[in-house]
Amino acid sequence: MSLEFKKIRATLIVRVAGEMDMLIADKMRTEIDKRIDDKTIRNLVLNLERVPFIDSSGLGVVIGRYKRITAKQGRMFIVGARPQVEKILFFSGVNRLVPMYKNEQEVINI
Repeated sequence: MSLEFKKIRATLIVRVAGEMDMLIADKMRTEIDKRIDDKTIRNLVLNLERVPFIDSSGLGVVIGRYKRITAKQGRMFIVGARPQVEKILFFSGVNRLVPMYKNEQEVINI
């Protein structure tokens, strides 16, 4: 798993590559939280284009980051989820909390 971070104004974009499972959940949580604790970050975009699999630990990371960012009065978005990941996000109900888009540009234009 690798994480790439990009900041555009008050939005942190996190590009995730690899499986989001229990093996990486703690590292992912820690790395993202370090950056969203920055007072200038208000919104979070998780780019899942290169994520082939997500399990309950990965879902926990997503939901936890949603709670942290909304506690700051911010918004969170998921972009680029592959069909198999998108299916898990829908079955788990994450899509009702976090809006999902096809790509980063759609979110940046909001």
